[in-house]
Parts: sequence; C-alpha cells; structure tokens
Amino acid sequence: MEGEVGTCSSMAALADSLKCETQGEGGSGVIVNESKSAEFPLSFWEIGVAVSVVLGYALGLGCVYLTMPASDYSFLKLPRNLEDLQILRDHLESYTSDYTVQVLVGYCVVYIFMQTFMIPGTVFMSLLAGSLFGVFRGVALVVFTATAGASSCYFLSKLIGRPLVFSLWPDKLTFFRDQVAKRRKGLLNYMLFLRVTPTLPNTFINVASPIVGVPYHAFFFATVIGIIPAAYVTVRAGITLGELQSVGDLYDMHSIVTLFLIGLVSITPTLIGNKN
Repeated sequence: MEGEVGTCSSMAALADSLKCETQGEGGSGVIVNESKSAEFPLSFWEIGVAVSVVLGYALGLGCVYLTMPASDYSFLKLPRNLEDLQILRDHLESYTSDYTVQVLVGYCVVYIFMQTFMIPGTVFMSLLAGSLFGVFRGVALVVFTATAGASSCYFLSKLIGRPLVFSLWPDKLTFFRDQVAKRRKGLLNYMLFLRVTPTLPNTFINVASPIVGVPYHAFFFATVIGIIPAAYVTVRAGITLGELQSVGDLYDMHSIVTLFLIGLVSITPTLIGNKN
C-alpha cells in the first residue's frame, strides 16, 4: 500500500509540475486527466491514431510482399534468438542480390515499426543488416532506420503517449524530467550521453523525451550521432553471425569501456558548464 501511495504521489506531482511548465509556455500543451489515465490510458481517438499507424506499416509490408516472387515465406518472422536470425539470414541472402530494393524497403519498414512501438528485438535486426549488407552499408542502414523509428516514436508519443508514460514509468519520468531541467544549456551533450551509454533505455528516451520537453532538434542529432558506436559494434558482429553463441558476446569489456568513454567525452562540456 505504501508503494502504491508513493507512486500515485509522484505521478500527481509530476503532472502538476508539467502542467505549470506548460502554462508558463503559453498553455499550448495538453495534460490528460489523471482519473481517466488510471481507468484506461488512451482515449478512443488516440487508439485510432495508433491503429492507423499500424495499418500504414502493414500496407507497406503488403506492397513489398506482392512484388516479391512466389515462394514459401514461412521463414519470415521477427527473430527472437540467434537461431531464428540465422534461418532468416540464410533465406534472405538469396533474395538480396535480385530483389535489393524490396529487401531494403521491407527491412526499413519492420525496423521503424519496431522502434515506433517499442517492440524488443532491434538488436537482431542490426545483426541482420551487417550479415546482409556489410559494415558500412549496414551501419548507414541501421542509423537511418533507428533514427526514423525513434523520431516516429517521439512524435507519436507527443500526440498520444502522455497518459501511457505517466502510468508506466512515473518515477523514471520524474528523474528524467529533473535531469533535463538541470541541463537545459547543455541538453544536446546530455542527450548524446544517454544515447551512447545505457543510463536510460533507448525506448524510454524515445517515448519520454517529448513529454519532458526535449526539443526535437536535440533529440534528433543526439540520436543520429549517439547510436553510431553501438550500431557499428552490432553490425560488425553480424558479419560473423555464425560465430556468435549469444547476444552477450556482442559487447566485450573493451566495447563497453569504449562506449562509456565516448559518453564521458560527450557530457564533459555540460559538467564544466555547470561547474562554472
């Protein structure tokens, strides 16, 4: 009971704070009624928007499917482990050379959809990019699709995500909001630090950023630049997919230390500015 009361209190405090900030900016924001959020986080029209986005992605995949040759596509499913990924890779390799455009479009639609709706498994898609397209094209493809998916999630959350984020991550949202408020002058560096290091999950950053007031330009540039190191590590590992025993093999101690050093460099200007 005490935990429930504490969670409700933090949600109320956060909602009041965001409401005050919104009114101070001209009252252009929308605060969803908390009693409504407690009963059901999304309204009918908000669900309609989400369903429309899903149908749009489904239409894109349908167009790709119709332009592919007749064959058995039972292997087409989201990979959940390395075995699924290897099966998918083995089948797609035979199509990549003759149907490059269709494979690229299908890959992009699936990756962006997964990012938009926070579906786990994009690490397998990054491995697949390296296995099918090589390091440089694979990294470019992953950075593009990850940024597009994160941006799609950002704007969808800005439109309908506020009550859902309030109900799922009230404490984490409070922490993120406070950190963003303290680092306004060096926000790009802070967002870059979050992207490079596992301080906060990327899915949470995508959905919470518009709610705590992170402007899109800072979100965009931090995403484009910040995901390159991890994308490179994952895509490069995809080239030797058959040698991987588990996803944990992707990040050895050297890779982890390198990512943290990059993150430290990215946030140093902000720390120096705060000290001054």
